[in-house]
Amino acid sequence: MVSLVYCLMITGPAYGNQRASSALQFAEALLVCGHRIETVFFYQDGVYNANRLTAPASDEVDLVRSWQALAQHHQLALHVCVAAALRRGVTDGAQMAQFKFFDNNLQPGFQLSSLSRLAKAVLSCDRFIQF
Repeated sequence: MVSLVYCLMITGPAYGNQRASSALQFAEALLVCGHRIETVFFYQDGVYNANRLTAPASDEVDLVRSWQALAQHHQLALHVCVAAALRRGVTDGAQMAQFKFFDNNLQPGFQLSSLSRLAKAVLSCDRFIQF
């Protein structure tokens, strides 16, 4: 079997539609099959997958922490578009200081990045999939 390098872009929020959940399941299946994921990039409403203040019901999958666990287990890079994140109130410590916010809410394991990071990832992968 040929191992491929994938880049995933998630544009769906953690909750409200199936895109982020499908992306997570797809990523898990890729890794089980021996493929490699170069980058997971969260864009548009997909940045809500990086909000550490998300608290799903106890009978729901915790997508934010599931992405974090997948990244830790497989050493994946979880990139979040900084412009889209700031528009939606998702910030890290640096943005918090710059904009004088009270706190930050970026889940550990995720990092704010620019669209140029996505462009570099797309150029170095075999397959680009958007959810």
